[in-house]
Amino acid sequence: MCLLIETIRIADKQLENIPLHELRMNSSRRELFGANEDIDLHKAINIPENISEGIYKCRVMYGMQIKEISIEPYVFKKINTIKIIRDNAIEYSHKYTDRNRFQQLLSEAGSDEILIVKNNYITDTSFSNVIFFDGITWYTPALPLLNGTMREYLLNRKIIFEKNILLNDLHQYKILRIINAMNTFEDQRDFEIQLIK
Repeated sequence: MCLLIETIRIADKQLENIPLHELRMNSSRRELFGANEDIDLHKAINIPENISEGIYKCRVMYGMQIKEISIEPYVFKKINTIKIIRDNAIEYSHKYTDRNRFQQLLSEAGSDEILIVKNNYITDTSFSNVIFFDGITWYTPALPLLNGTMREYLLNRKIIFEKNILLNDLHQYKILRIINAMNTFEDQRDFEIQLIK
């Protein structure tokens, strides 16, 4: 079975959103590998003393147990073009290391990023959840490919709200914002809807 990953943001030498990362990781371990004991990520991850202030990406690869942990400076992905791609068969309910289908869709699209539509419903990009602003409220698709930890964090705090968003609904929104463990709400990774092709 393919291994899974948790991608955790380290900001100014502090691990962020650990309870939700642990919840997803340990739930996946129980469901896919039959694990009985939870992993404590605070104990498992040692942040090097010599890293500087700023944003780092901690990548935890795991199956039944943690296989590898890496920490590196994070660089935001540069995105100038987003293309809508339809894929009614795509599945990504767990954060697997195998991302071949996403890479294939990106290659076929010939754009910096893709917005994936499944059965006419907007889901995610190739690497993030999305939220949409209608001028008053931020909404996130109720049918994402992956229930991300940042998405869950923002839903729990009622900063964003779930909504079924059909491809034909896209014109109702002004802004698309990318969110994931490394791209927070405050990072404002925003794109005007008319730029999405």
